[in-house]
Amino acid sequence: MDPLPLRARLYVIAVGALALPLLAFAIVRGWSSISVVDLAFLAVLYVISDSIGAKGSRDTVTIALGSVSAMAALPLLGGWGAIVLACSTAFANDSRPLVKRFFNTSQLVLAAAASALAFTLLGGKAISDDSFPYLILPFCVALAVHCFVNGALVSGIVHFAADVPLRHVWHGTIAKSVSGYVGYGLFGLLLAVLWSPRGAAVGPAAALLVLLPLFVARWAYAQYAEQQDAYDRTVRTLIAAVETKDLYTRGHSERVAAASVLIARQIGMREDRVASLRYAGMLHDIGKLGVPTRVLQKTSKLTEAEYAAVKLHPVRGLEMIREIEFLGEAFAGIMHHHERLDGLGYPMGLRGAQIPEFARAIAVADAFDSMTTTRSYRGARTAAQALEELRRCAGSQFDPSMVEALVAALADTVWQDQSEALFDQTAPEWDDAYEQLPRAQFDHDDPRASETHVPSQSSAQ
Repeated sequence: MDPLPLRARLYVIAVGALALPLLAFAIVRGWSSISVVDLAFLAVLYVISDSIGAKGSRDTVTIALGSVSAMAALPLLGGWGAIVLACSTAFANDSRPLVKRFFNTSQLVLAAAASALAFTLLGGKAISDDSFPYLILPFCVALAVHCFVNGALVSGIVHFAADVPLRHVWHGTIAKSVSGYVGYGLFGLLLAVLWSPRGAAVGPAAALLVLLPLFVARWAYAQYAEQQDAYDRTVRTLIAAVETKDLYTRGHSERVAAASVLIARQIGMREDRVASLRYAGMLHDIGKLGVPTRVLQKTSKLTEAEYAAVKLHPVRGLEMIREIEFLGEAFAGIMHHHERLDGLGYPMGLRGAQIPEFARAIAVADAFDSMTTTRSYRGARTAAQALEELRRCAGSQFDPSMVEALVAALADTVWQDQSEALFDQTAPEWDDAYEQLPRAQFDHDDPRASETHVPSQSSAQ
């Protein structure tokens, strides 16, 4: 594991410096009012819940059942007890480095303290015969506070460790976990009601009634996550086959997928469609498997027949993968990512809104990565130069809304620079490359180069 940057380490120290004295004070101040038996049982549940993880795919978050025990502690143990209970997560069977476990425990202690304060200020107290409906409001507010503080602290460490903007951390990961977090937290109230002798008098056996179905649900989710991982492995295997034939696609498919996802999230696309678009971006050039290798690797000028074979790759791609059912809407993106808004694209010459949304997003992402990647006949453009070129072609070749979505997304994202030293500095630059080297005339991903083979509006009509 790479060492944390200095500012991330200082952040971890600051969070720990707040949490540890607070934990010590809670133990001293509240120990006499805490039921040791209930604390021990909840701590065991907390540790078990955190030890049995269920990680999803790269676009999902961990389902944490620990929030059930954490929130049940408020009406069962009181505020001090909830703070003490939070430190039990340090004893979970966790393979993460010690510094991450320390931070995780510290931020949960602070989240528990904040929720306990909200619970107490709103009149929350231990469950009794007259608790309802008065207990519901303070409990729900405390749950919201716990979720917010927990998410804010996690966003902070990701921001400082990975240099990711806070807004992107919150919207990209934390916000997606809120509904699950709150849902599991409400099960904490149910657990407390069944556990309390003043409630249904089930006692600690309530844990089985509440948590067992949740563990089963999480197991099912883990199976789904494994299936998604299998899908990813299938797609990556296909990408590897394409990259073997066409040297220019090394890493290209992954970057096009990443840029497509940036566009999709910027325009507010649903997450299930974002996942499909990501697959479409990864597989948009799969049809190159049907193009002769000698054509893909040819360094001299292509004949019209050879270029026509290259232009068939979207159709070939659809033919190859049409039986892979999980791709769904991705088929449209793969088939039509070389269509143009003015109707002069291929393979079907679709125009404007006739072009599927997936294809319009991939077209922009594809051209952007092509321009920011070194080719044999020219060096890579900077991201700013590539975006300027996309804007020049917006309205004729590219959907302006997709172009502006990429511009806005990249304003908060550090794009991987592909302009490595592989480029021969004596090779022609952008302004001259298209005329000096014949290969440039057949770069179907590059907006400037591809203009050579776009018929005029009059001849097309």
